[in-house]
Amino acid sequence: MGENREQETCCLENGAGVCGCTEDIPSRPYRMVLLGAPGAGKGTQAELLCEKLKTCHLSTGDVFRAVKCRDGKELSPAMKAALDFMQRGELIPDDTVIAMVRDRMSYLSCEYGFLLDGFPRTLYQAEALTEMLSSQALKLDAVLDYTLPPEEVIARLSGRRTCRSCRATFHVIHKPPRLQKICDKCGGELFQREDDRPESIRVRLEAYNRSTAPLTDYYSAKGLLLTISAEGSPEEIFNRTLLALKEKV
Repeated sequence: MGENREQETCCLENGAGVCGCTEDIPSRPYRMVLLGAPGAGKGTQAELLCEKLKTCHLSTGDVFRAVKCRDGKELSPAMKAALDFMQRGELIPDDTVIAMVRDRMSYLSCEYGFLLDGFPRTLYQAEALTEMLSSQALKLDAVLDYTLPPEEVIARLSGRRTCRSCRATFHVIHKPPRLQKICDKCGGELFQREDDRPESIRVRLEAYNRSTAPLTDYYSAKGLLLTISAEGSPEEIFNRTLLALKEKV
């Protein structure tokens, strides 16, 4: 994706107070939310969309991972609170997640638009996002909801293998390593993560469906929800997404 895209992916995490995007500002900025069950391919679609539309990819997952690696003195009060919850192995409460996003309000008004990934995850967070955008006289263009049958999700995720050393990922069918159980990049051992086992995936799917059903109802009532099948190749899904956006926006 290049250096600029990497900057955009992490810009919710940095403390500069300004967007890290450096490409030409798009004539039509898109402001979107990304939804989809684990294994639906949201990460790939986010990369393709941001490359095509020049949109900032604002990933709260990247924020949480970055919080663990930063000096406590560099963290905002909301990020320090999030770190405390993570260190205790507890879920981060809605109010703390919202505060972390509110810390970076300037990114939501970025001239490049945004693609929010990982936020909102609950109805309470969605209502808070609506309030934040309204305070800046902004509104969402679309909420992209990638759907995939449960058995296909299980097949995708249970075939995933992760390198113990460099954390690169492979798939036993779709992206097999050159040598079985050996990472192509660093030669490390490939293993199946505990949460990629079928029984763990089913639990994750149930939890996702419970938390996301109110979200899809909320955005559907607002006329923002675009339900997109995540079956097929990444290119097919991407073309499906662009067509849905063209018809909606």
